[in-house]
Amino acid sequence: MKIKEIIAYLEELAPLSYQEDYDNSGLIIGDSQTELSGVLVTLDVTEEVINEAIQKQCNLIIAHHPLIFKGIKKLNGKNYVERAAISAIKNDIAIYTIHTNLDNVVNGVNYKIAEKLGLSDIKILREKKSTLLKLTVFAPVLSAKNLLAALHSAGAGNIGNYSQCSFKSEGVGSFKPNLLAHPVIGELDKLEEVEETRLEVVLPRYLSGKVLKAMYEVHPYEEVAYYLQELENTNQEVGSGAIGFLKEEMTEKAFLSHLKNSMDLEVIRFTNSGKSIRKVAVCGGVGSFLLGDAKAKGADVFVTADYKYHEFFDADGDIMIADIGHFESEVFTKDLLVEILSKKFTNFAPHLSEVNTNSVNYYY
Repeated sequence: MKIKEIIAYLEELAPLSYQEDYDNSGLIIGDSQTELSGVLVTLDVTEEVINEAIQKQCNLIIAHHPLIFKGIKKLNGKNYVERAAISAIKNDIAIYTIHTNLDNVVNGVNYKIAEKLGLSDIKILREKKSTLLKLTVFAPVLSAKNLLAALHSAGAGNIGNYSQCSFKSEGVGSFKPNLLAHPVIGELDKLEEVEETRLEVVLPRYLSGKVLKAMYEVHPYEEVAYYLQELENTNQEVGSGAIGFLKEEMTEKAFLSHLKNSMDLEVIRFTNSGKSIRKVAVCGGVGSFLLGDAKAKGADVFVTADYKYHEFFDADGDIMIADIGHFESEVFTKDLLVEILSKKFTNFAPHLSEVNTNSVNYYY
């Protein structure tokens, strides 16, 4: 199989369009047409990880954090990013990054954290806007069923846990073909009225090209009457962070012990709120921008990383902030990616990197 087959599946689960503006997810180095010899999954890409890929005969590294965030003007090996990139290129190793797009989907990074904590009824903490479109298209009554099936097959009509969602209404369409037209129904230069079905389906923006292609392929008319509308609805399956419930209420001390054991932590930085803990908000990596959302949704604790000293004051006694460290909050992303790949592809076993890429140490 080729590397592009792995990429296609990952981008089906976590489309690149869902990454944040500052991010650099996708194929960073390499040719997607290359035959796959092996996959190494890691949190970060370092020179040690490149060497591990060489030893394990893996020509594809799948990482959570991008090796290259900003533009590189020279490749002289002056820092670890350039050295790792040079080594990957020399050894024909492709590097694919799945970062904030994996953060921002249901069953992604934040759902993995929630799973580790044993949370139930998990939902996106801050749902994204402007990711949905509505397609309205008109077709002859007898063609509507096949057209709708094609739209659904292309990915339209999925809302949360429901698929093949649509709205249909009947009416009369009118048109007058000019002398250059090739009408399926009606005669040239004569006004025609046809019993038609109006179909409406919701679709994610990134699938608009695929859905429109399916519509044109199946629709019988020479000229298709349709329109796309951007929806302001939030997308309940796309967004930042996650929130859910513990099986039972805990004291702050008991929760901190549970958090430490569940996430295999050495240290936790936290604020006291004096409240019992039941509703838990989480965000892997830097999450301070979601504190307001966690409060608004009634979370008792917000588990995240990279909090600055003054930002802890924003808890203001309303919520416990638990900073567990950036690496520690996302390290289980490696396990998530191995699980995802192993379920889909049974003809190879992805390797879990054994290199500890955490550059932060603690002295006790």
